[in-house]
Amino acid sequence: MKSDEGPTSAPTADAAVRVRAVIANAGVSQREFARRVVMDPSKLSRALSGTRRFTVAELARIADEGRVGADWLLGSRPREKGTAPAVGIEGGRPLQIVRETVRLVAERGFHAVRVADIARACATSSAAIHYHFPGRAELLEAAVRWCMDEDTARRAAHLAEADDAAAELRQLIALQTPRTAQQRRQWAVWLDLWAEAARSTAVGRLHSEYYRQWRETVTDVLRRGVGQGVFRAGIDPDAAALTLTALIDGLATHVLSESGPSSATAADAMHATLTAHVTHTILAP
Repeated sequence: MKSDEGPTSAPTADAAVRVRAVIANAGVSQREFARRVVMDPSKLSRALSGTRRFTVAELARIADEGRVGADWLLGSRPREKGTAPAVGIEGGRPLQIVRETVRLVAERGFHAVRVADIARACATSSAAIHYHFPGRAELLEAAVRWCMDEDTARRAAHLAEADDAAAELRQLIALQTPRTAQQRRQWAVWLDLWAEAARSTAVGRLHSEYYRQWRETVTDVLRRGVGQGVFRAGIDPDAAALTLTALIDGLATHVLSESGPSSATAADAMHATLTAHVTHTILAP
């Protein structure tokens, strides 16, 4: 078998035992642990009982929450104390599959993408895809999680460079303005996820939880800015975050509906509108 499809890329039978140990060490209920890793409790229960396999994406989240290595969960080597947590999807073939899935979803939408399409884009077979991801649902979930991890990592990197909360908010606005091809692709996936959230599908619920975390990030920045004196003392951080994120969503939808030179113009207008909103309603006079 090819090296990029070897056994270290797929969950083993011992994974359930190791995940049980992680949950026990966390000292919380199985349902609460599922909530923390944004996983359907019934899926976690079935995976622990052996009636379904953990996906690579699920194990990455569990490893992150449990502060263990994903390789330990996969049973490829003994756990080492102090091992850095795994983040996101493994490299090699699984990462290629997830990236191509994201690209195809952005271009065609969730329901128009088949496993055969992804296999063709990766120059491999559907069987090879299923080796890493048991079913289409698991693959789509892994793609969504990867998008979220990438977005979170970019946001953290940019916020670390900011001097104060006002600079952090400017960075968030810039990151949410779909100017580049990557940003537009990410937004195209998000827009599809809104529809999934309205239908309360598995990936839709995942999106809802992530969006809650995103709005909490904005709220924290606003609260911090009030404390620093760079934002108006009388603003309600929760209400201001709700208004700002809703404005971002609506304007980004408009930008994505444009193409060619009009897209760049719409992106400029979006950024200008958001900057004006922050200046007039959030920044300290």
